[in-house]
Amino acid sequence: MWKALSARDWEQVKTFLSDDCIYLDMPVGPAAAARGPEDIVKRLKIGLEPLASYENFTGLLVDNGTDAMYEHSEEWHWPTGESAVLKFVSVHKVVDGKITLWKDYWDMGALANNAPPTWMEDFANADMSWVFDATGLV
Repeated sequence: MWKALSARDWEQVKTFLSDDCIYLDMPVGPAAAARGPEDIVKRLKIGLEPLASYENFTGLLVDNGTDAMYEHSEEWHWPTGESAVLKFVSVHKVVDGKITLWKDYWDMGALANNAPPTWMEDFANADMSWVFDATGLV
């Protein structure tokens, strides 16, 4: 899944997600989660598709067969020249070979301090049809 995400191969990313998978950025919280492969990819595209380049750097992966924690970093480069290295811990629940829950823990300030000045405005104007309120589910 991480190789597909690094390649921004959206169709391949979807194949790793269960039909009812919930994805959320923990800094934002469960009220702005995405649910299901189509909406999760819509959500991921908001941040990653506009980038000139994006790379995921492998880190520590720990799992117990169902739950996985992946400490990694991502390097983002915008077409306007800005760049950021973002440190993540991603937590997955995997059932029958599919991710059913995906939570990303990261420092929103690291992104906001390095992104282009239009970053928040671009996000606010993006397609938000993916928003799913997962409060009480995660």
